[in-house]
Amino acid sequence: MFSNAYTRPGYARGGPVLWAAVWSLLAALVAAAVATPAHAASLQQVPNFGSNPGNLLMFKYIPDNLPSNAPLVVPLHGCFQSASVYDDESGWVKMANTYQFALLFPQQQDVNDPGRSCFNWFLAGDNSRGQGEAASIVSMVNNIKANHSINAARVFVTGVSGGGFMSSNMIAAYPDVFAGGGIVAGGPAKCANASFEAFMCANPGVNKTPQQWGDIVRSGFPSWSGPWPKVSIWNGTSDTAVNIQNLTELMEQWTNVHGTDQTPDEQHTVQGYPRKVYHNGSGEPVVETWSLTGQPHGQPLDPGPAPAQCGVAGGAGMVDMNICAAFHMVFFFGLDGSGGGDAEPPTVSITSPASGATVSGNVQVTATAADNVGVTRVEFYVDGSSLIGTDTTAPYSVIWNAAGVSDGSHSLTAKAYDAAENVGTSAPVTVTVTGGGGGETATFPSATDDGYVKAYSDGSGAEVGTNKYTLGLGLGRGIDSKINRAVLSFDTSALPDNAVITRAYLTVTRNSSYSNPWANPAGNQLLIDVQTGCLGPNCAIETADWSATATQLGVGQIAQWTSGTTDSTDLSSTGLTAINKTGQTQVKLRFSQFQTSTAYVIIAPETGATLTVEYTIP
Repeated sequence: MFSNAYTRPGYARGGPVLWAAVWSLLAALVAAAVATPAHAASLQQVPNFGSNPGNLLMFKYIPDNLPSNAPLVVPLHGCFQSASVYDDESGWVKMANTYQFALLFPQQQDVNDPGRSCFNWFLAGDNSRGQGEAASIVSMVNNIKANHSINAARVFVTGVSGGGFMSSNMIAAYPDVFAGGGIVAGGPAKCANASFEAFMCANPGVNKTPQQWGDIVRSGFPSWSGPWPKVSIWNGTSDTAVNIQNLTELMEQWTNVHGTDQTPDEQHTVQGYPRKVYHNGSGEPVVETWSLTGQPHGQPLDPGPAPAQCGVAGGAGMVDMNICAAFHMVFFFGLDGSGGGDAEPPTVSITSPASGATVSGNVQVTATAADNVGVTRVEFYVDGSSLIGTDTTAPYSVIWNAAGVSDGSHSLTAKAYDAAENVGTSAPVTVTVTGGGGGETATFPSATDDGYVKAYSDGSGAEVGTNKYTLGLGLGRGIDSKINRAVLSFDTSALPDNAVITRAYLTVTRNSSYSNPWANPAGNQLLIDVQTGCLGPNCAIETADWSATATQLGVGQIAQWTSGTTDSTDLSSTGLTAINKTGQTQVKLRFSQFQTSTAYVIIAPETGATLTVEYTIP
């Protein structure tokens, strides 16, 4: 994390008393520095890579058969580490092989920091745009771009400890180079600009307002107005080298830079650890924080062969916490193919019905949409928040049952999404409804026999989920590679036998999620199947429910939402016929396509889900 009092020509260092204290602290926190092993066969040193004012070394890892226009990740090692230690142990090589992106590993030279190998994140001559080590790292990035087919919009930097602090500086100094940064056990950009300031930055941390922190970033490249890098922030609650206060200060700095507030838009627990996500004004996740309960100083790992596992524990600054930070950053940055650096939203407009039209019954609503990369889906809404339906293929259209709303004026809007989940919203179209619905409304909570069942995509290995009361009902692909489907159960026998059902929809409550199952693969839809009665011999959840065919399939959808409750689309007319007026009605929720990697949403069971039915009595 820190350096000693060695002075590189042209730079002033802190006194030996300060750095002796720092060295004493670090010696108690991490294992003694291990000898640097021989480079892995596929890790290649690149000599004479270009301008090198920081006197660093360059190593690269290029996976076999790397596709053209690939992303690039720049992992920065911590103190007492090297490129050949950090590559495999951190898990980044495994992620690069799996998701096909290039790796660049800058390495500190011992002559710059004898016995410590720390990047000099705390020196203005090394942490600023165009200077020292920061300039050397960007020179390495340019070398990779010149010699490999790299997507310049998908370059990311990450690091632990001193590498984490340096990563923060890099995305502040070069927002035109880096689309995101992963900061593990690090602190705010430009927290220190002289060696004597480093100690306070690390522990207990420096407290500034979000505006003050944001101004520091903006001053690093004054002519830059955006877009700004996405930021993934990780810190252990038991880290006594880099205090957990740095997580808060980092969050405040980068939410301010992105022009958003410090109230999380998403909060949930992943593998036992609290995660918070902050969205910008367009609803895009731009900052996430991971507070790792009980973790000391270091890189969080989860050694093992599973896709979500990574790393080799035991080395200096490598901590087995049953969670792989590299894996989760892959998804946050879109390196799994879910979008990456594309930040341009689609355009969309409703072409029919015309604004001012009078409509009744089943109405076809159509829209045109375009995007610089491609539109994955268009969602149609009535009155702003009530989803009518989704279409994934142009020309985009849905059938809206206008009888489901009251007579009078209503607005129609459309939202278009691309693979990066950028969203564009149409101008509203106002229509007048005649012959609208009325009558009675009944709301039914899901019963105790609801649940979820999971199986591999071919239906094998089916089992009933056991985390209903601890986590909720799973939907999508879990970390065990099984596909989760949920079954809700409603006692609808209170409906009058002669009721004419005019409208019905589900309301569900989000507990947590991981990644975006609606975007994996692009255009995925959460569908509603309705069963008259029970899916099996009784309504209790059972393994056969995973593959059971309901009375009516795909009669509604639930669009992506990020917190609280949401309503589904209105069930189609065929879906309404499946509602049982004399007993139980079961609803199965499933995604239209199998996710190719871990991506799921978890909803609340029982009273957390309701079925609302509107009907008239002849």
